[in-house]
This record gives sequence, structure tokens and C-alpha cells, in this order.
Amino acid sequence: MKIAILSRRPNLYSTRRLKEAGEKRGHDIRIIDYLRCYMNITSHNPQVIYQGQVVWNLDAVIPRIGASKTFYGTAVVRQFEMMNVFTPNSSQAISRSRDKLRCLQLLAREGIGLPVTGFAHSTKDIEGLINIVGGAPLVIKLLEGTQGLGVVLAETPQAATSVIEAFRGLDANILVQEFIKEAGGMDIRCLVIGEKVVASMKRQGAPGEFRSNLHRGGTAEKIKLTPEERSTAVRAAKIMGLRFAGVDILRSNHGPVVLEVNSSPGLEGIEEATGIDVASKLIDFIEKHAGQDKLREKG
Repeated sequence: MKIAILSRRPNLYSTRRLKEAGEKRGHDIRIIDYLRCYMNITSHNPQVIYQGQVVWNLDAVIPRIGASKTFYGTAVVRQFEMMNVFTPNSSQAISRSRDKLRCLQLLAREGIGLPVTGFAHSTKDIEGLINIVGGAPLVIKLLEGTQGLGVVLAETPQAATSVIEAFRGLDANILVQEFIKEAGGMDIRCLVIGEKVVASMKRQGAPGEFRSNLHRGGTAEKIKLTPEERSTAVRAAKIMGLRFAGVDILRSNHGPVVLEVNSSPGLEGIEEATGIDVASKLIDFIEKHAGQDKLREKG
């Protein structure tokens, strides 16, 4: 098979592992910087051009789209979809997952457990917004934040008011969520491929840090999921339309709650923590499903 990995940085661990796994299984793997692609949008002969050459005869693409480049990256993925190239994550599913508010609304509509969440535009509504999530302490998140950036724990109503006013003063969109104290700075990353959790790890925040992101000094180890956690992760990915996803879950007193659904999950932390060859499992999924129109999402 001819498979392209859409990635800006070929030396990233995840990109390298996917290339190695594909080549090990005898596939022709190419890394394409999606920002250097340009497109010929026509009714009967859509094309993607890269480095002056038309990209053709691909069986599949694996999108590794950076959060800050979602608009152009998903446009490239959509162009490949127009060319009937298989992708585990459609352009529409990636866009859905990148909009944190939309993601939470879709999950809530389907009954997925979530932290109590508030959203508002006007700073005149701050007191009511804080009350929605049960008061302080609470978590304030920038909608555009990634890897723990733009996430603040406000321990008092006064601190929450100050942070919300500051963010809104910058015209930033924010979510306000209840603080799940019983999680103890720990969350669970579930790696979903197809309709199965193929690997899971516990991420523990550094001492004094409520965020568990590995980029912020957190540690990771393998963990066994409960049936409810496994089902929640699979359902969350399916609701987003993602067939390759990292679903972040907290263990709360009222069951598992989903924090985020990531359409380009990193492989390094979870492969090292679990010893599971996630990259090969994704290549295996592509081998089984590329060419099956029923898995493609139109629109």
C-alpha cells in the first residue's frame, strides 16, 4: 500500500514510529508537510500538489495535524477525501474534536459523563457562571489551549473572577469546569483505534501540579481500565467520528468523566508506558479498512 503521513515534522517520535511500522509491514510510506501542499479544486479531477508534483495513487493518509494549523490541515485532508483516499480520521471529525465546546456539547447530547461545565461571553455573568460549576475551586480553560497550556486552577471565587475577567479582556473564549478533587492530579489516556481501546495509561501530575500532561513533568504508567471506562472511551471517540483517538478520562465520585478527545494523540508516552506497539496497530487497521467506502464520512 502507498500511505502518506501528513506531518510537518518528520523527526517527531509519532511520525517516525508510524513510518517505521508501515515500512516494516512492506508499505510505501511517505511523509508530507501538509502546509506545503496546494490544491486544485475541480469537480472531476481534484488534485493535491506537493513539491511541484501531483500526489496520486495513495491508498491512505494518516493526518497528524497540529492544533494551530487545523483550518489548512483539514482542508488538505478533505481534498484527499475528495480523491477517495482513505483516512482513519476524516476532516470533519478532526474539526469537531478541535472545537472543545462543540466536542463537549456533542458528548453531553449522547449522555457521556463530563465535568460540570459552563460557558459564557459577557463578564457580567461571572458569578452565575461560577455557581453553575459548584463554586471554587474550579478550572478555567482556554478553548484554543493544548498540552495543558491555558488551563488555570482558581481556588477562590475572587481568583476565578480575576482570571475570567483577564481572559475575556483579551477576547479569549473560555470554559469553566468543576474541579474533580478526588482525581488527585491523575487522569487516564485511552488510545482508541476503530472501536477498541488498544492501550491505556495513568498520567500523574508533578507534585503541586493539578495538570497531568507529560509535557508538564507528569509521569505515566500502564493501567487497567474498568469496563465502564473502556466503554466510555470507545463511545466518546465514535461520537466524534474518530477512528484513531486519545480519550482523556478522570475518575470521579460519580464515575468516569471525559476531559478531551484528541484526534492526533502522541504515541511516545503511551508506547513507553505500556510497551504496546500502537503504531503497528494503526497500520493494521488501515490495512483492513482502506478501500471500504462505508467507513468514509462525507461532507
